[in-house]
This record gives sequence, structure tokens and C-alpha cells, in this order.
Amino acid sequence: MAKTWFITGASRGFGALIAEGALQRGDNVVATARNPAAVTDRLGKSERLLALALDVTDEAQARVAADAAVQRFGRIDILLNNAGFGLLGAVEEATAEEIERVYRTNVFGLLAVTRAVLPHMRRQHSGHVLNISSIGGYAASAGWGVYCSTKFAVEALTEALALELKPLGIRATVIEPGFFRTDFLDASSLATSGASIADYAETAGAMRQFAAGANHAQPGDPAKLARAILRVVDADDPPTRMPFGSDTVRRIEAKNAFVAAELARWRDLALSTDADV
Repeated sequence: MAKTWFITGASRGFGALIAEGALQRGDNVVATARNPAAVTDRLGKSERLLALALDVTDEAQARVAADAAVQRFGRIDILLNNAGFGLLGAVEEATAEEIERVYRTNVFGLLAVTRAVLPHMRRQHSGHVLNISSIGGYAASAGWGVYCSTKFAVEALTEALALELKPLGIRATVIEPGFFRTDFLDASSLATSGASIADYAETAGAMRQFAAGANHAQPGDPAKLARAILRVVDADDPPTRMPFGSDTVRRIEAKNAFVAAELARWRDLALSTDADV
């Protein structure tokens, strides 16, 4: 049976590629973006495509979009929370306004859309929530602290959703891409803190220089990721977290090894704080 997707940030990047793949295999797609004309410019027109205006930070608009999706196609099988952007700069360099803006989209926007869609999935006792995170949601890096913190939040929310929704017949998966050849490092997807503190030149400053030269030279192939996500949603027992990219796998393995070694070193002190029986 054809599935019905609800995708945020569907006019470009992963969102557009996944929407294209879903349409090509006969699924229905509700593709949302701030400017729905950009969606149809990219994806064309089809009876199986509904392009809707959606600013994910507007919860009322999210509810209207979810209702329109169900009115058009009868159900929502897959929610892909893809909309988001990055913030590059040391934690101290980021302003309150910059931090609030990235949280408003990456965390509060994701929550708004999820809350709008879940009542429909609960009524049908089925569905799959896919949240786009990042390897930065599993292991933070210098220069990406605030951005990574938003993706750490997405990881926690998805883990909790997986537990809460499983008895209701609904799955939840967090997607953890590494560096892929999308526009993520372009100004359209990446904000850079205006402040630059010299003391961070070797850490966050070095990351700024790396990002400036790495755009479209990343190791990951976005088209391959889009096809892989189609396999994830078709799985009988999909994973709670799904990393993508060799750089992501290496980073996860390195962090797991570091955490295990540090825990072994400090294990006795960690256990010493239990109450005496």
C-alpha cells in the first residue's frame, strides 16, 4: 500500500530528495516549507503531492497543515521532521538571540509539528516519526556546541517517543547523518555567530575555517541517504537511532570507547555515593 508522508523543510536538501524518492515509488507526500511554491518548483505537480505553507515555529499553522494532509489523503503514515539549520561558533560567542532562534526551529518547531501530527497517528494506531538529528546529536564538537545541544534534545525526545509510542503501534527513529554534500554549510542553512573571540582560534576558530572550505566536498552522498531512509521506513522493526555515513560511524565508535574508558577510570567514585544500607 502507498504510504503518506508529511515532510517539513521539503523544498531542498534531504527533505526534497526523500520527497522525490517517495513520490517515485508511488507514495503520497505532503511537502511543507515556508514557501510552498519552492516545493512545486523542485518537485513539480502531482495528484500525490500536496505542497503546503508551514513555518514550523507556528504551532497553529502546523495543526492546520496536519489536518489538511489527513483531509487530502486520509492518514499520515510517516512524519519526517527535517526542517532545521545550523549555528557555528563557540558557545561563549553565541548571542542569546542566536541561541533562541536555532532552538525555536530545531527543537520547539519539531515539537510543534510532532504534537500536531501525533493525534492522527494515535487514531489510526500506526505511524512512524522520523527526526533528523546529526552526528552532532550524539557527540559534540568545538564550534558546534549550541547546534549540537539542539540535536542532543532531538535525540532525547526521540528516545522517549519510541518508548511512549510503541504500545500505540507507532515507531520513532532519530536519523544521525554525518557530513553530506547538501547545502548545510551554505548561508541558507548555516548561521555563524557574529562575535569571534581570539582565545578560541584553535578550536571554534579552526572549525569556522574548516566549514568554509568543506562545503560540497563532504563524504556523504545525499541521494544514497534518501534511498536508505526509504528502507528504514519499510523495515518491520526499524531502529530507534540510525546513523548514516562512515564519519558518523567512526565518531560513534570513538565516543563509545571514550565513555567506556572514562567510566572504568571513575567507576569506584561513581558508585561511592549510594546510600548505606
